[in-house]
Amino acid sequence: MRTSSIERLLRADILEIPDYPAPETPAELSARTGIPEEHFIKLDQSENPHGCSQRVRSALARFDRYHIYPDGTAADLRRHLGEYVGMPADQIVVGNGSDELIDMTLGILIEPGDRVIVNSPTFAYYASSIGAHAATLVDVPRRGDFSIDVDAVLSTIDDRTKAIIIASPNNPTGNLTPIADIRRLLEGGPLVAIDEAYAEFAGTSVLPLMAEHDNLVVIRTFSKWAGLAGLRLGYGIYPPALMPHILKVKPPFNTNIAAQVAGRVSLEDQEYLLSTVRLIVNERERLFRRLSEIEFLKPYPSAANFILCQVLRGEARDLHQKLEANRILVRYFDKPGLRNFIRISIGTPEECDELVRCLRAIGQAYSMG
Repeated sequence: MRTSSIERLLRADILEIPDYPAPETPAELSARTGIPEEHFIKLDQSENPHGCSQRVRSALARFDRYHIYPDGTAADLRRHLGEYVGMPADQIVVGNGSDELIDMTLGILIEPGDRVIVNSPTFAYYASSIGAHAATLVDVPRRGDFSIDVDAVLSTIDDRTKAIIIASPNNPTGNLTPIADIRRLLEGGPLVAIDEAYAEFAGTSVLPLMAEHDNLVVIRTFSKWAGLAGLRLGYGIYPPALMPHILKVKPPFNTNIAAQVAGRVSLEDQEYLLSTVRLIVNERERLFRRLSEIEFLKPYPSAANFILCQVLRGEARDLHQKLEANRILVRYFDKPGLRNFIRISIGTPEECDELVRCLRAIGQAYSMG
């Protein structure tokens, strides 16, 4: 295939960076199928089915200063965040989603050829960010139960290893990495970045370890628990020594003013939002029990707001398509280690009931076939 003249200016390694495999948007899916967007049950992107706080909606509707640049330091939001997580506000950086925090963290560490360790299967964006920083991705695959082989990770560390990135709970498998394993990895030397996007659903955090280790970074988000995925608001908690340097690479106005307002009001209304988290956790446990009764699926225990299922009969791709034909969207991952798995986000009880009804009907068709 011919390379265009402008492509000749690209870094050679950019051509090798994997794309982030995002699912179709509702609009794209509607255009392809002819089914209106609102008729789908959307269980494919680990979103919060209860949405954001009503107080957030009201605050955004009342706000009248969208023509003014936001506070580049997000000082008010960081103060509220410090109270929420029990950490000093001057150790917190706010970002345009947790993805940007991952990028900024690698940005202050990586020189071309440095190594970053991940444990597949995990969040696919890590590979994209590592590649964008001209680092070498070192994949130490998870065990069959999706736990991390800590000994294998530690044996892989060398002088060029700058960071280890771990999602806990892990996406898309849902399991937590034990605190004891995190401690061992922190003693290995490189920076350890823990992505706690689903921490509120797990009810636990590695934040207390920051008092003992200066190579720990914790990255979190408002997308899941607070229902703000569309506003892109994340934050990172950094050791004091890294703060002056992370601020050097942070874009001046990286979080828009609507996101800052929504984040602050969410924290003021956290009692309500955490009650919706409890609803999702209860529904997660109910759905897990019901999925365990479906003979062609093997659900894995989850500490997040989704459940990963292995498809034991037939192909996961076919099951994904059958569910889509019934207007139910789940996530299918066409990559090593997950080729016969689907991930189901926790919806409302009514949405989960419809999912189970459809899965049972598919199971009956399998039996008759």
